[in-house]
Amino acid sequence: MNRLKRLVRRGLGSVRRVVRGAVRRAYTRWRRSIQVRVVTSTLFISAIVVAILGLFLMQQITTALMDGKIKQALLQLDEGLGAVQRDLGTPSDDSGGRLESVVNGLKARSGPSGLYEVYIRDVREPYFDGFATNELREESVPQRLRDELSKGPSGARDHTFGKLSYIGRGSEPGLIVGGKAGQFEVYYLFPLAEEQRTLTWVGRSLTGVGAVLVLLLAAIASLVTRQVVIPVRLAAQGAQRLAAGRLEERMRVRGEDDLARLARSFNDMAANLQEKIGELEDLSQVQRQFVSDVSHELRTPLTTIRIAADMLYEYRDTFSDPAVGRSAELLQSQLERFESLLGDLLEISRHDAGAATLDAESLDMRDLVLRAVGDIQGLAERKGSKVVFQLPGEPCMAEVDRRRVERILRNLLVNAVEHGEGEDIVVTVAADRDAVAVAVRDHGVGLKPGEGQMVFDRFWRADPARARTTGGTGLGLSISREDAQLHGGWLQAWGEPGEGSQFRLSLPRVAGAELRGSPLPLVPPGAGSPRPLFAELEAGD
Repeated sequence: MNRLKRLVRRGLGSVRRVVRGAVRRAYTRWRRSIQVRVVTSTLFISAIVVAILGLFLMQQITTALMDGKIKQALLQLDEGLGAVQRDLGTPSDDSGGRLESVVNGLKARSGPSGLYEVYIRDVREPYFDGFATNELREESVPQRLRDELSKGPSGARDHTFGKLSYIGRGSEPGLIVGGKAGQFEVYYLFPLAEEQRTLTWVGRSLTGVGAVLVLLLAAIASLVTRQVVIPVRLAAQGAQRLAAGRLEERMRVRGEDDLARLARSFNDMAANLQEKIGELEDLSQVQRQFVSDVSHELRTPLTTIRIAADMLYEYRDTFSDPAVGRSAELLQSQLERFESLLGDLLEISRHDAGAATLDAESLDMRDLVLRAVGDIQGLAERKGSKVVFQLPGEPCMAEVDRRRVERILRNLLVNAVEHGEGEDIVVTVAADRDAVAVAVRDHGVGLKPGEGQMVFDRFWRADPARARTTGGTGLGLSISREDAQLHGGWLQAWGEPGEGSQFRLSLPRVAGAELRGSPLPLVPPGAGSPRPLFAELEAGD
């Protein structure tokens, strides 16, 4: 029994899942397709209109049919009243026989098909009454109709609808008309079975015609909306291809209607867009070429200046004037910064030109972190900051470009030391099945609202009045972002004033794989505000 219940429950669950899936697919298609929505709305509205019209027509047909039946019955009643007045109007010793004869005579006029039954009742002598046949029961004549006629004068007429009760075969709907002729009440009972069959047939016909009409309206709506939807779909597809970079995409123009004007406008827009993008690409190419040429051309005079500066720096202690020695030291430091700036400009120009390549190899991210921290350890000690490691015990292997990842980590660490206000710098490494991540956390000034969107901009500084004590070029975070995107990874930042900041580098374990998540949270645990400032810049942004 329990097994049967489980099978039934499992079957019902499967049916529910199938129904739910079908409903979900239908709703998705309805939400995404204008044509489906128009056809569905047409079906719904036309079904309501056709139903209202069908009910109105059915009511009119029923009323007309019943009114005709009532008129015919009253004419027949008038004929019967005249016969009763003529044949039973004079007293006679054989009243019962004459009554039966008149009833049979009136019944005979209905023909062999029996269009009606006749019932005559003597008001003064109630036991003198009778039907033309023995099939109908006396209660087929409603008591309400009898009471109305008994109160009325001779010649009064009335009618009602009721049930004709037959002996041995149930009942059926009927029309009962009655009239008064002297002391006699004459009733005609008309079965309405034929009229009921006629109305049933008419109702079914109206239903069938209405259903066909609704389907035809839906088909017409589908054809009409298709003429509008197809050009709109073509325009949407063309816009998608334009967004994908196929600037030569154009729509076919047919006719001179509104849709043709839409196609011409789309083509004009695409042509203007292609022209403007071409101009921007040319300008960008000139800009990149200018930066690259200037960087290369500055190398030669910079080499000569470097030789002279090295000589001056080497003999700075032999100068009699201390100001000259100090100038030699300043010249040396600024030349080093100038060389770094030229190198960064060349790297940026390679990224802009799409010439940067990835030399990936499988490496342990923990080793890269330790190497990068070793490079900036002296700077951290001078600033009074201590680097705290949170490294996993297992290797965090990933296919990365050693040079580029070490450069990212050095930039993040130098940035944390410069803005860390002498507080500890926390470096965290984690990995999961698909990705590795490194987070660099400082407890310095943090980022103000709105600054998170600009932190990776070129030459941007959080505080323009703040001196660059580490000699940065202003391009480090921008190059780091480009290097992360080249790996298919993310470089993201969080910060709050007074709470410090955290930069998180997330990279896929396999070069070229899609990155879906990071094993480290962007907001550090224990951050003060429940609504931190986010600055997310992902690959492909």
